[in-house]
Amino acid sequence: MKPKCYLEMDIGTSVFDNKVSDFEWSLVRFYEAFSRFVTETGSISLGNDLKLSEHLILHIVRMQGRAKNSATIARLMNRDDVPNIQYSLRKLETAGLIAKVRDGKSNQFAYAVTSQGQMAASKYEDIKAAILMDRLQEIDKVPDKLDTMTRFLSILTGVYEEAARGSATITSPLA
Repeated sequence: MKPKCYLEMDIGTSVFDNKVSDFEWSLVRFYEAFSRFVTETGSISLGNDLKLSEHLILHIVRMQGRAKNSATIARLMNRDDVPNIQYSLRKLETAGLIAKVRDGKSNQFAYAVTSQGQMAASKYEDIKAAILMDRLQEIDKVPDKLDTMTRFLSILTGVYEEAARGSATITSPLA
């Protein structure tokens, strides 16, 4: 009999509940490790301490070489807190990493990466390549595993989103 993982203890009512809980806790630990990696690597490349959100937004603004507005950034990050994203955009703009540009002929604005932001993001990529990519490539068949996990997490995102919508209809704790 396989020994129980420490996370399985008294969490769920079935083996399936325990496996879901173990998976969720591994996601929490992964998120925290990813967050530390991004902020530490970002602080080296920028020379200042931005939060995870600001680092991610900088890279999103830089993506595909075109400006993005706050709604697009929110959609790409699967976030609905646009005011917090706008606050992060103002911080990045103040730091000189992005600049506000008019979005077409409308009164809307988008954000484009500046040359300083481009250099910082490129330096981040260089550091990432030097200290992370070789470690990842040591994992057997990692490209295939990453493809599979990416698709799986995409599906789970939809399942959890639907469950979140469902939980919004519950008015009292389940008895």
